[in-house]
Amino acid sequence: MLLDCWAIPCVLFLTWIFLKTKYGLRKLFGVGICVAGVVLVVFSDVHASERKSKGPSPLKGDMLVIAGATLYAVSNVTEEYIVKKSSRIEVMAMLGVFGAIISGIQISILEREELRSTEWNASAVLPFIGFALAMFLFYSTVPIILKICGATMLNLSLLTSDMWAVLIRIFAYHEKVDWMYFVAFAGTAIGLIIYSYKGSREAAEDTAQVTGATDEEAATENHGAERVPGAGEDDGPDTNKSPSEAATSR
Repeated sequence: MLLDCWAIPCVLFLTWIFLKTKYGLRKLFGVGICVAGVVLVVFSDVHASERKSKGPSPLKGDMLVIAGATLYAVSNVTEEYIVKKSSRIEVMAMLGVFGAIISGIQISILEREELRSTEWNASAVLPFIGFALAMFLFYSTVPIILKICGATMLNLSLLTSDMWAVLIRIFAYHEKVDWMYFVAFAGTAIGLIIYSYKGSREAAEDTAQVTGATDEEAATENHGAERVPGAGEDDGPDTNKSPSEAATSR
Protein backbone atom coordinates (compact mmCIF):
# COMPACT_ATOMS: atom_id res chain seq x y z
CA MET A 1 0.00 0.00 0.00
CA LEU A 2 2.77 2.40 0.82
CA LEU A 3 4.40 1.73 -2.53
CA ASP A 4 2.23 4.42 -4.09
CA CYS A 5 4.56 7.00 -2.51
CA TRP A 6 7.05 6.02 -5.22
CA ALA A 7 5.04 8.42 -7.36
CA ILE A 8 6.41 11.31 -5.26
CA PRO A 9 10.07 11.14 -6.38
CA CYS A 10 8.82 10.51 -9.92
CA VAL A 11 6.68 13.64 -9.74
CA LEU A 12 9.60 15.63 -8.33
CA PHE A 13 11.85 14.53 -11.17
CA LEU A 14 9.27 15.17 -13.89
CA THR A 15 8.24 18.60 -12.56
CA TRP A 16 11.91 19.56 -12.20
CA ILE A 17 12.66 18.54 -15.79
CA PHE A 18 9.54 19.66 -17.64
CA LEU A 19 7.88 22.30 -15.41
CA LYS A 20 11.14 23.84 -14.09
CA THR A 21 9.98 23.55 -10.46
CA LYS A 22 12.71 24.21 -7.89
CA TYR A 23 13.10 22.09 -4.74
CA GLY A 24 15.31 22.77 -1.73
CA LEU A 25 17.54 20.30 0.07
CA ARG A 26 15.05 19.89 2.92
CA LYS A 27 12.30 18.76 0.55
CA LEU A 28 14.65 16.37 -1.21
CA PHE A 29 15.70 14.96 2.16
CA GLY A 30 12.05 14.35 3.04
CA VAL A 31 11.50 12.57 -0.26
CA GLY A 32 14.57 10.43 0.41
CA ILE A 33 13.09 9.25 3.70
CA CYS A 34 9.83 8.41 1.90
CA VAL A 35 11.76 6.32 -0.62
CA ALA A 36 13.51 4.54 2.27
CA GLY A 37 10.05 3.67 3.56
CA VAL A 38 9.23 2.19 0.15
CA VAL A 39 12.31 -0.01 0.33
CA LEU A 40 11.23 -1.24 3.76
CA VAL A 41 7.81 -2.15 2.37
CA VAL A 42 9.45 -4.33 -0.28
CA PHE A 43 11.63 -6.02 2.33
CA SER A 44 8.62 -6.56 4.59
CA ASP A 45 6.82 -8.37 1.76
CA VAL A 46 9.89 -10.52 1.07
CA HIS A 47 10.08 -11.27 4.78
CA ALA A 48 6.41 -12.23 4.79
CA SER A 49 6.84 -14.51 1.76
CA GLU A 50 9.57 -16.40 3.60
CA ARG A 51 6.94 -17.23 6.22
CA LYS A 52 4.59 -18.69 3.55
CA SER A 53 2.45 -15.67 2.96
CA LYS A 54 -0.91 -16.13 1.22
CA GLY A 55 0.18 -14.07 -1.76
CA PRO A 56 1.63 -16.14 -4.62
CA SER A 57 4.31 -13.59 -5.58
CA PRO A 58 4.41 -10.47 -3.35
CA LEU A 59 7.69 -9.23 -4.84
CA LYS A 60 6.22 -9.33 -8.35
CA GLY A 61 3.20 -7.44 -7.05
CA ASP A 62 5.46 -4.76 -5.57
CA MET A 63 7.19 -4.27 -8.92
CA LEU A 64 3.84 -3.89 -10.68
CA VAL A 65 2.68 -1.33 -8.12
CA ILE A 66 5.89 0.68 -8.58
CA ALA A 67 5.35 0.65 -12.35
CA GLY A 68 1.77 1.81 -11.87
CA ALA A 69 2.88 4.59 -9.51
CA THR A 70 5.38 5.78 -12.11
CA LEU A 71 2.70 6.00 -14.77
CA TYR A 72 0.41 7.78 -12.30
CA ALA A 73 3.13 10.36 -11.72
CA VAL A 74 3.39 10.94 -15.46
CA SER A 75 -0.38 11.41 -15.61
CA ASN A 76 -0.43 13.90 -12.72
CA VAL A 77 2.42 16.02 -14.07
CA THR A 78 0.85 16.09 -17.52
CA GLU A 79 -2.48 17.15 -16.05
CA GLU A 80 -0.79 19.84 -13.95
CA TYR A 81 0.85 21.26 -17.08
CA ILE A 82 -2.44 21.28 -19.00
CA VAL A 83 -4.40 22.79 -16.10
CA LYS A 84 -1.92 25.64 -15.71
CA LYS A 85 -1.79 26.33 -19.46
CA SER A 86 -5.47 26.04 -20.39
CA SER A 87 -8.99 26.02 -18.96
CA ARG A 88 -9.66 23.88 -15.91
CA ILE A 89 -13.24 23.23 -17.04
CA GLU A 90 -12.01 21.98 -20.41
CA VAL A 91 -9.62 19.58 -18.68
CA MET A 92 -12.41 18.13 -16.53
CA ALA A 93 -14.69 17.80 -19.56
CA MET A 94 -12.06 15.97 -21.61
CA LEU A 95 -11.29 13.66 -18.68
CA GLY A 96 -14.95 12.74 -18.45
CA VAL A 97 -15.44 12.21 -22.18
CA PHE A 98 -12.33 10.15 -22.90
CA GLY A 99 -12.54 8.37 -19.53
CA ALA A 100 -16.05 7.18 -20.38
CA ILE A 101 -14.96 6.02 -23.84
CA ILE A 102 -11.90 4.12 -22.59
CA SER A 103 -13.79 2.60 -19.65
CA GLY A 104 -16.59 1.48 -21.97
CA ILE A 105 -14.09 -0.25 -24.26
CA GLN A 106 -12.39 -1.97 -21.31
CA ILE A 107 -15.69 -3.20 -19.90
CA SER A 108 -16.88 -4.51 -23.26
CA ILE A 109 -13.65 -6.48 -23.74
CA LEU A 110 -12.69 -7.63 -20.24
CA GLU A 111 -15.90 -7.77 -18.20
CA ARG A 112 -18.70 -8.80 -20.55
CA GLU A 113 -19.42 -12.04 -18.72
CA GLU A 114 -19.49 -10.31 -15.34
CA LEU A 115 -22.01 -7.78 -16.62
CA ARG A 116 -24.26 -10.52 -18.00
CA SER A 117 -24.17 -12.55 -14.79
CA THR A 118 -24.82 -9.57 -12.48
CA GLU A 119 -28.25 -9.31 -10.90
CA TRP A 120 -29.08 -5.61 -11.14
CA ASN A 121 -30.87 -5.05 -7.87
CA ALA A 122 -30.49 -2.29 -5.29
CA SER A 123 -27.58 -3.99 -3.52
CA ALA A 124 -25.66 -4.09 -6.82
CA VAL A 125 -26.60 -0.67 -8.20
CA LEU A 126 -26.15 1.49 -5.10
CA PRO A 127 -22.41 0.68 -4.67
CA PHE A 128 -21.84 1.62 -8.32
CA ILE A 129 -23.65 4.92 -7.80
CA GLY A 130 -21.65 5.66 -4.65
CA PHE A 131 -18.38 4.87 -6.40
CA ALA A 132 -19.35 7.07 -9.36
CA LEU A 133 -20.15 9.99 -7.05
CA ALA A 134 -16.85 9.53 -5.20
CA MET A 135 -14.91 9.53 -8.48
CA PHE A 136 -16.83 12.59 -9.67
CA LEU A 137 -15.87 14.53 -6.54
CA PHE A 138 -12.27 13.31 -6.72
CA TYR A 139 -11.67 14.18 -10.37
CA SER A 140 -13.49 17.50 -9.97
CA THR A 141 -11.20 18.47 -7.09
CA VAL A 142 -7.89 17.22 -8.52
CA PRO A 143 -7.52 19.95 -11.19
CA ILE A 144 -8.05 22.63 -8.53
CA ILE A 145 -5.38 21.09 -6.29
CA LEU A 146 -2.99 20.70 -9.21
CA LYS A 147 -3.38 24.34 -10.22
CA ILE A 148 -2.92 25.74 -6.70
CA CYS A 149 -0.58 23.24 -5.00
CA GLY A 150 0.94 21.10 -7.76
CA ALA A 151 1.25 17.38 -8.44
CA THR A 152 3.70 16.76 -5.60
CA MET A 153 1.31 17.94 -2.90
CA LEU A 154 -1.49 15.92 -4.49
CA ASN A 155 0.50 12.70 -4.21
CA LEU A 156 1.55 13.55 -0.67
CA SER A 157 -2.06 14.02 0.37
CA LEU A 158 -3.04 10.69 -1.20
CA LEU A 159 -0.62 8.89 1.13
CA THR A 160 -3.00 9.48 4.05
CA SER A 161 -5.26 6.77 2.61
CA ASP A 162 -2.67 4.15 3.62
CA MET A 163 -3.28 4.84 7.30
CA TRP A 164 -6.97 4.04 6.92
CA ALA A 165 -6.15 0.92 4.90
CA VAL A 166 -3.93 -0.40 7.70
CA LEU A 167 -6.63 0.24 10.30
CA ILE A 168 -9.21 -1.57 8.16
CA ARG A 169 -6.90 -4.56 7.71
CA ILE A 170 -6.31 -4.80 11.45
CA PHE A 171 -9.76 -4.12 12.89
CA ALA A 172 -12.17 -5.12 10.09
CA TYR A 173 -10.42 -8.13 8.54
CA HIS A 174 -8.33 -9.09 11.60
CA GLU A 175 -5.20 -9.50 9.50
CA LYS A 176 -1.71 -9.45 10.91
CA VAL A 177 0.64 -6.80 9.57
CA ASP A 178 4.38 -7.43 9.48
CA TRP A 179 6.33 -5.33 12.01
CA MET A 180 8.55 -3.90 9.28
CA TYR A 181 5.47 -2.32 7.75
CA PHE A 182 5.00 -0.13 10.83
CA VAL A 183 8.64 0.96 10.64
CA ALA A 184 8.16 1.80 6.96
CA PHE A 185 4.99 3.71 7.72
CA ALA A 186 6.72 5.72 10.46
CA GLY A 187 9.60 6.56 8.12
CA THR A 188 7.21 7.64 5.40
CA ALA A 189 5.26 9.82 7.84
CA ILE A 190 8.47 11.51 9.01
CA GLY A 191 9.48 12.14 5.41
CA LEU A 192 6.11 13.72 4.66
CA ILE A 193 6.37 16.01 7.68
CA ILE A 194 9.85 17.15 6.63
CA TYR A 195 8.68 17.79 3.08
CA SER A 196 5.46 19.56 4.04
CA TYR A 197 7.02 21.85 6.65
CA LYS A 198 7.30 25.42 5.46
CA GLY A 199 9.07 28.32 7.03
CA SER A 200 7.47 31.72 7.24
CA ARG A 201 9.29 32.90 4.12
CA GLU A 202 8.17 29.95 2.00
CA ALA A 203 4.60 30.28 3.23
CA ALA A 204 4.59 33.96 2.31
CA GLU A 205 5.95 33.20 -1.17
CA ASP A 206 3.30 30.51 -1.75
CA THR A 207 0.56 32.85 -0.60
CA ALA A 208 1.84 35.55 -2.94
CA GLN A 209 1.91 33.12 -5.86
CA VAL A 210 -1.65 31.92 -5.23
CA THR A 211 -2.88 35.50 -4.79
CA GLY A 212 -1.11 36.59 -7.96
CA ALA A 213 -2.65 33.75 -9.94
CA THR A 214 -6.10 34.61 -8.61
CA ASP A 215 -5.65 38.31 -9.43
CA GLU A 216 -4.48 37.43 -12.93
CA GLU A 217 -7.57 35.31 -13.56
CA ALA A 218 -9.84 38.07 -12.22
CA ALA A 219 -8.11 40.68 -14.40
CA THR A 220 -8.56 38.48 -17.45
CA GLU A 221 -12.26 38.04 -16.73
CA ASN A 222 -12.76 41.78 -16.14
CA HIS A 223 -10.92 42.63 -19.35
CA GLY A 224 -13.18 40.29 -21.27
CA ALA A 225 -16.27 41.82 -19.63
CA GLU A 226 -15.20 45.32 -20.63
CA ARG A 227 -15.01 44.25 -24.28
CA VAL A 228 -18.48 42.70 -24.31
CA PRO A 229 -20.07 45.23 -26.76
CA GLY A 230 -18.20 43.53 -29.62
CA ALA A 231 -16.16 45.82 -31.76
CA GLY A 232 -16.55 48.51 -29.16
CA GLU A 233 -16.17 51.27 -31.68
CA ASP A 234 -19.80 52.39 -32.22
CA ASP A 235 -21.02 52.43 -28.63
CA GLY A 236 -22.08 56.07 -28.79
CA PRO A 237 -20.76 59.51 -29.63
CA ASP A 238 -17.25 60.31 -28.61
CA THR A 239 -17.49 63.17 -26.13
CA ASN A 240 -13.76 63.82 -26.39
CA LYS A 241 -14.04 65.12 -29.97
CA SER A 242 -13.92 68.85 -30.59
CA PRO A 243 -16.88 70.56 -32.37
CA SER A 244 -14.83 70.94 -35.57
CA GLU A 245 -13.90 67.24 -35.58
CA ALA A 246 -17.51 66.30 -34.96
CA ALA A 247 -18.68 68.48 -37.85
CA THR A 248 -16.03 67.00 -40.15
CA SER A 249 -17.06 63.47 -39.25
CA ARG A 250 -20.64 64.32 -40.13
